[in-house]
Amino acid sequence: MSGASHCTHPNARPGGWLLLPVAPRSNARSRHGDTGVSTPCACGAQPASPAMLPHEALEHLRKVMESGAVVSTVGIAGPGDPFAVPDRTLETLRLVRAAYPNMALCVTTNGLGVASHAAALAELGVGHVTLLMDAVDPELVDTLYAWIRPGTRTLRPGEGAALLVDEQAVGLAALVKAGIEVAVCVTVYPGINDSHVGDIAAAAKVLGATGIYVVPFVPAGDAAGPVPAADAATMDAARQAAAVYLPVLDASARDGLPVVRRMGMGCGEPVAVTAGSGLPLPGGDRPCVAVASSDGFDVDEHLGHARQFLVYGPTTGPQNGSMVGPVELLGVRPAPPAGSGDARWEALAAVLSDCAYLLVSSAGQRPVEYLAGKGLRVIQTEDNIEGLVDVLYGGGKKGKNRGKGRTV
Repeated sequence: MSGASHCTHPNARPGGWLLLPVAPRSNARSRHGDTGVSTPCACGAQPASPAMLPHEALEHLRKVMESGAVVSTVGIAGPGDPFAVPDRTLETLRLVRAAYPNMALCVTTNGLGVASHAAALAELGVGHVTLLMDAVDPELVDTLYAWIRPGTRTLRPGEGAALLVDEQAVGLAALVKAGIEVAVCVTVYPGINDSHVGDIAAAAKVLGATGIYVVPFVPAGDAAGPVPAADAATMDAARQAAAVYLPVLDASARDGLPVVRRMGMGCGEPVAVTAGSGLPLPGGDRPCVAVASSDGFDVDEHLGHARQFLVYGPTTGPQNGSMVGPVELLGVRPAPPAGSGDARWEALAAVLSDCAYLLVSSAGQRPVEYLAGKGLRVIQTEDNIEGLVDVLYGGGKKGKNRGKGRTV
């Protein structure tokens, strides 16, 4: 449920494939943390890097193509789930399809909300969807997910699990009916769903899936938890159980390429890029980053609902050429009053005139565009503030303390 994603499949065209990480929000979170090794099928557990806007994704693709790289397949996956904010996903696909009519398109998703967009995906020429399906029993889903949030409300335990199981089944069937090839991807969690993989494959086959990826859960290197890494024997048994019902697809990948990976299914050489490509470090007249947060720990507020913004920035000047000095919480600034239309965003641009980025959980299209025109980039994401600020300032050392004045 975490890590880099892929949309590749046995019929993939020769050439490289490029992922465009445009999904700003997650609609579910794993109980077991991010994996230390990027599993090729997984995505959307929790955004760790800012998502691109659709026009930025297209520009990124153009730059990659202009560099001489051969890209034959574009995938939409991460850092959140593509259908948590479906408009961003569909707009990106439209832009890519218009600019590159012959490009193969694919999407990786956990399936929440995908059914209602199946026809639109087919119309845009999406040929393949990888559906992340780690259980078909709601009780098992409850043991795998800390929360499930299909909209703006986090569902109660049991309620969310049942909804996810239903949405995945309905979504898979809708995609197949629309003429889109679907493969499911199971991450094997020893002691939880390892003996359940055959049931997942059987259910997916009935619904029309054409193949299944079976990949191991690998805990992060510094994570201590009750779920161990899946060993070779566990994986062999899981793949054998799946193979009774569906072809088990090869999800082998080369380490070190977190966004675009070399796959063992005729997808050719990777284009090495990162999820944060195109995001310059804050600096110059805009050395700071603003955050909408209700608790000071996570980015969790809608732009229009925020009453104040936390502002982070360097306490000293540049060091080592491009890196800034220590970054801390510099202060809290009030949000302009609601209800004044563009005047509100004009005022906000003035309040945050020294900020390069504004991190929010979600935002309307108008303020995003308006603030961008004023030089303030709005990043829609949900994650720990410390980690996101660290990414935006170049991935320096993260601080250990939370709260006001913490260094990241």
